[in-house]
Amino acid sequence: MSIFIDTADIKQAKAAKELGWVHGITTNPILLANSGSSAVDTLRQLTELNTGLLFYQLVATCKDEMLKEACFAHEIAGEQLVLKLPPTELGFQTIPHLPQEIPCCITAVYSVAQAFVARESGVRYIAVYVSRATKLLGEGLSLITEISRVLQGSQTMIIAASLKSPPEVSSAVLSGADHVTMPFDVLSALTHHEHSEDAVSDFNANGTGLQF
Repeated sequence: MSIFIDTADIKQAKAAKELGWVHGITTNPILLANSGSSAVDTLRQLTELNTGLLFYQLVATCKDEMLKEACFAHEIAGEQLVLKLPPTELGFQTIPHLPQEIPCCITAVYSVAQAFVARESGVRYIAVYVSRATKLLGEGLSLITEISRVLQGSQTMIIAASLKSPPEVSSAVLSGADHVTMPFDVLSALTHHEHSEDAVSDFNANGTGLQF
């Protein structure tokens, strides 16, 4: 299992890398549009951080252009790249024509049927938007559980995205997600628990250790 940060903000990505337990960055077209730089410059800067896997979503609207965009993204991000594609007819039709060395992620999956097609397409990852699915369908965590059953025994893994709090992250993992991605504020809160803070305060106030 890996924890990713969902951002295109360079400062946030650097801070996440410094934590030491974040192993990749997921981006999307909206995050890149809000990054303050061009998508090309931002992707290059994120690549230079060498945090781990770097997810980039194709935005072209025809197969030939998607293939060109994929090659360009691969030139920038190299072995770190994971290509995100939509679970549309065009997205699935494009996958067999992509270079085999580039892993793919079908993103914005909202149904078991889409997950089944993604599995048969041989993609490495499926991104499920947990909070959005809850708002639109009633229960995003149940969708994670159902999809995990469909993917059992395959090479395709679930990335739980659209996570709004540490409890939701935990629930997504317990529901069957293989990986999780989240914004920086949620990421920063993962290690915090009030009882842990109380215990540390007690140790510091009443304990002792090596003196040097």
